[in-house]
Amino acid sequence: MVHDTSPSSRVLDAVIHIVMVLVIIATLFPVLNVIAVSFSSPDNIASGNVFLIPKGFNLSAYYTILFEDVHLPKSFLNSVFITVVGTFVNIIMTTVTAYALSKKYLVFRGFFMTYVVIPMFFGGGIIPLFLVVKTLGLVGSYSALIIPYLISPWWLIIMISFFRTFPVELEEAARIDGCSDLGALIRIVLPLSTAAVATIALFYAVSYWNSFFPALMFLNDYAKYPLQLLLRDIVLQNTLADQLASQGNAALANDLQTSLTPQSVQYATLVVSIVPMLIVYPFIQKYFVKGVMIGSLKG
Repeated sequence: MVHDTSPSSRVLDAVIHIVMVLVIIATLFPVLNVIAVSFSSPDNIASGNVFLIPKGFNLSAYYTILFEDVHLPKSFLNSVFITVVGTFVNIIMTTVTAYALSKKYLVFRGFFMTYVVIPMFFGGGIIPLFLVVKTLGLVGSYSALIIPYLISPWWLIIMISFFRTFPVELEEAARIDGCSDLGALIRIVLPLSTAAVATIALFYAVSYWNSFFPALMFLNDYAKYPLQLLLRDIVLQNTLADQLASQGNAALANDLQTSLTPQSVQYATLVVSIVPMLIVYPFIQKYFVKGVMIGSLKG
């Protein structure tokens, strides 16, 4: 590989590096500020002295939301359940459907592909979606957050493109050994498609974890709220004390008004909400670069 050492190339490299550094700073600054505020004392937060480093190290906000507020741990577990189950079901539906649609001999394949593409450009809207979910009797259950979103057309098309590049000889060898189409998918194709499946699973999981609007529409039981919806309520109510008072915990609300600030509670909740994705990503990172390129090259 020949490296261009001309002055114009060096200037371009310098500009690219400067831009990347600025992007990193712009990305990390709000995250570090949120973490610093969540660990700072109420006095320093109120005076605006907290920037990127915690001042007056204080864990009161975390202790409150994790141990004294009974709803946040429950909401956290609700989000974990919705994310894990939803991602698992999404991956099954997406891979099976994509594998079938990648075969040119599939009957009515053109019709099904058209049926997949149309929702990418046209949607029925919120009201028709709610009416469909209500008619199916899913309102108030976690199924309403998963079933209407079983397959993402975009990721389905990406997986179809990936399966089209899969070596046909391996599938033919599996069929000679007696495998059905489903057996070939499970035993041959999927074990060799780890990067693609892991990448799609990561995007599905992030989507479920960050989503709050479907829960806002379809859930009417506070005990079933996911973490993001609870975080929305905390931010809108501005203080956790108001939330606790509305839930009948007036004594704890009075204590919080003197020991915490709205910002510390909000930011501590934000930190708790982003930690799971930060933990999961390193384990999937080795598949990510390869996975995002699936379907981009035609063999």
